[in-house]
This record gives sequence, C-alpha cells and structure tokens, in this order.
Amino acid sequence: MSKFKKGGKSELPAISTASLPDIVFMLLFFFMVATVMRDSSLMIENRLPSADQVEKLKKDRTTFIYAGKPSSQYKQFGEEPRIQFNDAFISVEDVQASVLQAQADMNEELKSKIVVGLKVDKDTHAGLVSDIKQELRKANTLKVMYIANAKAQQ
Repeated sequence: MSKFKKGGKSELPAISTASLPDIVFMLLFFFMVATVMRDSSLMIENRLPSADQVEKLKKDRTTFIYAGKPSSQYKQFGEEPRIQFNDAFISVEDVQASVLQAQADMNEELKSKIVVGLKVDKDTHAGLVSDIKQELRKANTLKVMYIANAKAQQ
C-alpha cells in the first residue's frame, strides 16, 4: 500500500462568479462619473485662428457663440456665415435675447460674472463679429473672450 494515490484525476474547482455583479457595477459607476457630456453639436465649420498667448478659463460661467459657414450636413441654410447659439442657428437680432436667456439660467452668484466666448471661424468676416459684439453691448454683457488654438512652437 502506498501512501499517495497515483493516477487519480482531480478536477479543478469551479470559478466563483459571486463578485462579478460588484465588478460590473463598479465599472458602470466609474464610466458614469468619468464621462463628459457634450454641450452642443456644431452645425458650422469652425477652424479657429491660432494665437501665441492662450489662457484656459473655467467653463462654469462661460457661454459660447459660434460663427461660421454651415457645415456640409447643413448646406440647406446657405453658404453665408451663420451664428449658432447652443444647438440652433440664430440671427444677429436674436443674440441679445439668447444671451439674456442663458444668463437667466445660470446660478445667481454667476449671473454678474458671465463671460461670452466667441468661437469664430477664421474665414468669417469681421462685420459679423462686430454685429455680435454690438448686440452683446445691448445685453450689457461686456466680458467677451475670443477662442483660438494655441500656435505650435517652431
């Protein structure tokens, strides 16, 4: 008689799946927290000009106005540069009302600190930008910043 058995095939124990739901919910929670939702979909072509001194600002008190030619999927709006606010095309006359509405939707302490960011395509005429700025003055929104890409170092 031998002390050890030879030739007996032992089976591997089954893998425990008890912790699998915990792992799935941790991953789900992580992706829900880490995902950033897009503010608005661009309906215009937006090739920003480049600048050599660029500063990043917080987005909590910033409202963006886009200007440029409609992109290829919105060619039914013509070839002339258009103004986009949130997810809609607006006219120059509607800039004041749109900015005042965005200001009303903000937190009370941020209303007086609102900054309007102009993301204007580099091929857009300066007359449209001037018209937008005139409407912003009428809305008493005097803090305006121009959005540009950082110039690559040579």
